[in-house]
Amino acid sequence: MSQFGRPEGVQRPQSQAIEYVNTVFIRGVFLWMTLGLVFTAAAAYMTLNNRALSELVFGNQIMFWGLIIAQFGLVMAISGAINRLSGATAVALFLLYSGLNGLTLSMIAVIYTGESIAQAFVSAAATFGVMSVYGYVTKKDLTSIGSMAFMALIGIIIASLINVFFFSNAIASLVINILGVLIFVALTAYDVQKIRQMGEALNHNDANAVQKGMILGALTLYLDFINLFLFLLRIFGDRRS
Repeated sequence: MSQFGRPEGVQRPQSQAIEYVNTVFIRGVFLWMTLGLVFTAAAAYMTLNNRALSELVFGNQIMFWGLIIAQFGLVMAISGAINRLSGATAVALFLLYSGLNGLTLSMIAVIYTGESIAQAFVSAAATFGVMSVYGYVTKKDLTSIGSMAFMALIGIIIASLINVFFFSNAIASLVINILGVLIFVALTAYDVQKIRQMGEALNHNDANAVQKGMILGALTLYLDFINLFLFLLRIFGDRRS
């Protein structure tokens, strides 16, 4: 059996698979991604407007870092154990992750002005949309670009940690953030192409497999969008005085 339950050697007609992806699968991926962003925004809003919750999240370092670790664990659980999860469990974990991410991301509203956050969000949405369309329609194989972008991502994570803990250099931070934008621009196109290909390979008669595929794709694109937004915000955002 291959990923998500398609028996080896059993293929749907290519035209039928492509039509399914165009009309159902990709739409589902983006709808789940959007719902994840809504959960994140709702959780952030609730945290900012509830003093007790805000103090719980930001007034206790153990709680804050516990949330960060929990989010990382949920991403690993969805990505690494997707074949062992039911579709409903994958949905629940994705929405839980989105909500927890909103709790910690609410901090950006304390650091940056509302106008800056809105501008970064619109810029990220426009860039993400353009690269998603490109990744979906291009005939060029983006595998090598995706691999290079992933390696570069590991590099800037290491560079960011070194800069934060040892140097705190503003120019280095700017360079890292610009590279971060470029990396997630490339990853967005690559991931959309990969998700389209995954959709074409799915057993479309297996509703559980399709749902898990949608959630895995939604999580991937959600992470691309959030990181693109944060890097843009760090470059262009105005901090509160």
